[in-house]
Amino acid sequence: MLETSVLYASGAIILSFGLVFLLAFSLFLSPTKYVGPPAGSAGPSGKQVSVHVLVLGDIGRSPRMTYHALSIAKHGGKVHLIGYLESALHPDLVNNDNITVTALPTPPQRPPSIPFILFAPFKVIHQIYHLLTLLCYRLPPAQWILVQNPPSIPTLAIARLTCYLRKSSLMIDWHNYGWTILSGTRGPSHPLVSISKLYECIFGRLGHFHLTVTGAMARQLRSPPYSIPTSRPMIPVHDRPARIFQPLTSLKSSRESILNRVLEGNDKALLPSILNNSTRLIVSSTSWTPDEDFSLLLDALVQYASANSSKPLPPIIAIITGKGPQKDLYLSKIADLTKQGRLPNITIKTVFLPFEDYASLLAAADLGICLHKSSSGVDLPMKVVDMFGAGLPVAAYSGYESFGELVKEGQNGRGFETAEELAGILGTLLSEEGAGELKVLKAGAVKEGARRWDEEWDGTVGVAMGFVDKKGS
Repeated sequence: MLETSVLYASGAIILSFGLVFLLAFSLFLSPTKYVGPPAGSAGPSGKQVSVHVLVLGDIGRSPRMTYHALSIAKHGGKVHLIGYLESALHPDLVNNDNITVTALPTPPQRPPSIPFILFAPFKVIHQIYHLLTLLCYRLPPAQWILVQNPPSIPTLAIARLTCYLRKSSLMIDWHNYGWTILSGTRGPSHPLVSISKLYECIFGRLGHFHLTVTGAMARQLRSPPYSIPTSRPMIPVHDRPARIFQPLTSLKSSRESILNRVLEGNDKALLPSILNNSTRLIVSSTSWTPDEDFSLLLDALVQYASANSSKPLPPIIAIITGKGPQKDLYLSKIADLTKQGRLPNITIKTVFLPFEDYASLLAAADLGICLHKSSSGVDLPMKVVDMFGAGLPVAAYSGYESFGELVKEGQNGRGFETAEELAGILGTLLSEEGAGELKVLKAGAVKEGARRWDEEWDGTVGVAMGFVDKKGS
């Protein structure tokens, strides 16, 4: 017998399909109320172009979609940026005349007294209702709807329906695959994974234009099971750092002033030793989700602390930024390791920083750590892009196909797949003997981060949307 959660999830997806097509039928019966005028043509300045940028997630933690909105606005386009408002927005979004941030109501939380199986369909209906009401009625029609994938359910179906009714074009920005993320938590043989995969493949093919975060993903989407036809344009748009991420030499703040802002309480006592490099500062950012195994970092730090070397390895302060569902689990593990005395000379701090402070912290660190494990094998972590923008070399998990599109081994970072390998990298790069290699990697990070988001966007998405001509003028 299928477990209750599977029965619900399968039913919820079927319900999503049913509601979408039922509402579509009702919209056809009263087109004068819902259907907008035909999309206008783009002028040379882009002022006639309007775009709905949709992310069914927290806008403050969706940097790529934020950067899309800022680039469109920079070229004179009008943007409605749609999503949840759960954390601080990028500062450039605030008071931007060309961007309207439209908040989706946060999905309701289940009261403990109501069984999950009874409450969950209500949550699905809640999302569908608010998305359709917003896109098909409350907002004016747009030339483009740019939607982030994943999540694909119910956004892909609703965005495509809206485009049909309001004569818009659908651009899907593929960050990853929803079904592979689900497979990582539920298992590849789970029935819900098959249903999600089918949904994503069907509605993914209906996009008019496709963006991907890697070339490997673009190639994969042309092949089964997606089989997106060649008549639908597809271009890789690699993530690039925004202007806010700058190497320390480019910042007005000094390393000391940055760390004075970030370090709190007793940790400020470490500041002199960090500044003279006798204590090394490493940084990792995370959403505390299962696709990042922080046990790798904790195990590596335990091995680093107990390593036998000719010279004592320097103490480490590791700052981990972000918030998410598994944070408490790892905080408990960190507390246990500290209590057991297995992390001597290791200080681990978890913080959630304003965007500006996070960008400055990266510039002030010695080494960035990325534990992102690609569920699809063809996506790339945005956090590494940000680190390169700040001139910060990385040690990153490397066990997936597209890794080499971003991190060049020995040039701007190092790759690892086990805790032992990561401990070895830390022991080499943070030691006195590894100073030369770390300097080489830092120079490579600065070089990789020199190409910025605006350059990448103008030559790809900007051309596709009509903001930039093919010659780049």
